[in-house]
Amino acid sequence: MRSLLEHLYPLPRSITGDGLRATLGALRRELPDLVLNEVPSGTRVFDWTVPPEWNVRAARLTGPDNRVVADFDKHNLMLVNYSAPFDGSLTLGDLQSHLHSLPERPEVIPYVTSYYDRGWGFCLPHADRVRLEPGEYRVSIDTTLEVGSLTYAELLVPGNSTDEVLLSAHVCHPSLANDNLSAVAVLVELARWLQESRRRLSYRILFAPGTIGTIAFLARSPEARQRIKHGLVLAGLGDTAALTYKETLSGEAFIDRVVKHVLRHLEQSAVLPFDPSGYDERQYASPGIRLPVGRLGRAVPASYPEYHTSADDLSFVQDTSLDEALETLKQIVTTLEIGGLKPVNLAPYGEPQLGRRGLYSSADCSNARAAVLWVLALSDGENTLLDIAERSGFTITEVMAARDRLVEGGLLAPGSTKRAPKERG
Repeated sequence: MRSLLEHLYPLPRSITGDGLRATLGALRRELPDLVLNEVPSGTRVFDWTVPPEWNVRAARLTGPDNRVVADFDKHNLMLVNYSAPFDGSLTLGDLQSHLHSLPERPEVIPYVTSYYDRGWGFCLPHADRVRLEPGEYRVSIDTTLEVGSLTYAELLVPGNSTDEVLLSAHVCHPSLANDNLSAVAVLVELARWLQESRRRLSYRILFAPGTIGTIAFLARSPEARQRIKHGLVLAGLGDTAALTYKETLSGEAFIDRVVKHVLRHLEQSAVLPFDPSGYDERQYASPGIRLPVGRLGRAVPASYPEYHTSADDLSFVQDTSLDEALETLKQIVTTLEIGGLKPVNLAPYGEPQLGRRGLYSSADCSNARAAVLWVLALSDGENTLLDIAERSGFTITEVMAARDRLVEGGLLAPGSTKRAPKERG
């Protein structure tokens, strides 16, 4: 994951363009079955229109003393993303409206965009901005805004069921390691893990530019929307805050229960109610879509000082945070896979004799015995494994281990997601 972060970090990403394609091309080298989709400029996607494709060759701001004030080659946040081309000279007074800085954080470069406004500008540390001398400043912005396309990528990992789990991350932010690339790197590793064995559910992995890319995917994929039963937006997984889950619109979807169950067993975690801001979970929750998609991240967007600045660099992302996020997502997937299964007790009349089946020996730890008893008590064909885990306080892994022991002992039918017929006594 660290290696992928380092490779992707300097690429000049935006919502369209060659930097975005280079990023998705790098992801396809990691995941060869990843499919890249191109949506032509001018395409109507719901209430939006795919904008002209933006590419940048160079951008530089030079002062009266010929000193370079801002240079895209030095740091790509120095150019306002989606700046229109411009070549000319301005006085410092006229230039100021095109400059962006953060007085409260004078050493960092802010991230500023101009996607749907044909403007241009430069971003620089406020400490540098206040030192600018009066005079003529040379502006050279070599960019293009032309008919092209928007690119997004998806990978379908088929399972035994056509019911899908959507896992998405945005890929449009340049040189922002946590807010963008941390989730991308984790999702690539998770996708690789998902491909290692056949699963009950199918998984759709989506890498798309924020807002417009996700809306384009939703507009162009009505069949996939019908199959998506659970989903997660991944963002900001690399900082040191606790893993935080933002609920779906209803707060009562199966994915809400699954994620909250998994997080409950971490040392630190947090759960937030849905609100119609943030990342693309708001697109999936819109009235015409209404997909049960939550968001897994860490620090709340805009709540930490590094957010959308040059301080969100590779050193800000912690390997231990990436590892924890990946392992947590594996637990979430495992719980989605088995949590809806409804096991059936095959000896439901009183407690079966566990000792002669090796299920109640003195060698068993008390937790293992207790988990076995809980599974037996609640396996009536109505309760799911997640119901049992929530009621008993055990993790889904512990409940699954107890279920497997009981199946081996001939006392339990492993169950399905369908309602079991009732037996007569």
